[in-house]
Amino acid sequence: MRIVGGLDIHRRQITFDYLDERSGETRHGRIAPADRMLLRGWLQMLVGDAGTPTAFAVEGCTGWRFVVEELQRAGIEAHLAEPADTSAARGPKRRAKTDWADARLLRDLLADGRLPESWIPPAQVLEMRARLQLFRDLREQHTAWLQRIHAILLHHGAPTVTGSLLGLDSRRRLEAGEGLSPAGQEAVAAALRIVDALDAELDPLRKQITAFAGRQPGCRALQADYGIGPITATALWTELGDSRRFSASRKAVRHTGLDITVHSSDGKRPPGRLSRQGSPLLRWALFEAAQCAARPGSPDHAYYRRVADRVGGNRAALSVARKMVRRAHHTLRALGDEALAPV
Repeated sequence: MRIVGGLDIHRRQITFDYLDERSGETRHGRIAPADRMLLRGWLQMLVGDAGTPTAFAVEGCTGWRFVVEELQRAGIEAHLAEPADTSAARGPKRRAKTDWADARLLRDLLADGRLPESWIPPAQVLEMRARLQLFRDLREQHTAWLQRIHAILLHHGAPTVTGSLLGLDSRRRLEAGEGLSPAGQEAVAAALRIVDALDAELDPLRKQITAFAGRQPGCRALQADYGIGPITATALWTELGDSRRFSASRKAVRHTGLDITVHSSDGKRPPGRLSRQGSPLLRWALFEAAQCAARPGSPDHAYYRRVADRVGGNRAALSVARKMVRRAHHTLRALGDEALAPV
């Protein structure tokens, strides 16, 4: 006999619902605010000194990391539920959905052995995921500010910058404010200062990720594939993790959200679209890497050109990205336990 329950996480509170199989009693309530120390105290009171076997399910949404860490710290069996499959397991909506209903659904699925399990990564993988997400956010801001500079130049009719916007000659022209009004000069100067600050954050972070990718066996093996560099290899490594949990490479593709979903009825169907149910960080890294297939030296160049001539470059890059995921799945699977070796 044991305690089995579900936890529904929100920014302000954690809603719990659990069943004590010894007494048949069910309880539900809230832990508010949703912070680590309050949850730790609640778990200690729940488990007590008796050491009753306890298992809780948590949906794999924002905030799951600290909850799973505290469950494991308290000696509780933690289960991470896949959000999309958990929602599908709910079935047709018959009544208003509440936090308590979500927690009860997790409890029922776990108790019945029907919980759609998701992989719980080790701490090293979680830390690298956080660094990669920071890198992506900084890169996107960096790109956005460069695009803003281009827009300012166009708006004022200033001469077009050829080559790198931050090259020595281009930088000198931007700082001089050629062809810009006083307000335009101020806007460009502010943008350059922000870009410099972003570069100062990006450079050490890029070096840290690159150094890690050079030491970790799984990341090193992934970089043997054309177009996959340290950043992409680390993103693939953190998201695919123990690739042996995918019985086929198509399931690894589905995990990334790059698979095509189709809805058809009576032989009619609209164009397919990306499911986008995987990691946005991984899709970003894969698309960047897949664009290398446009280079003549790429082993996927002929395939890329055939697809690009038919449906365009972006879709061709997505097709190459799927091939990269399949190859990465087989590479990590062949490495076995070595793929996740700590460094």
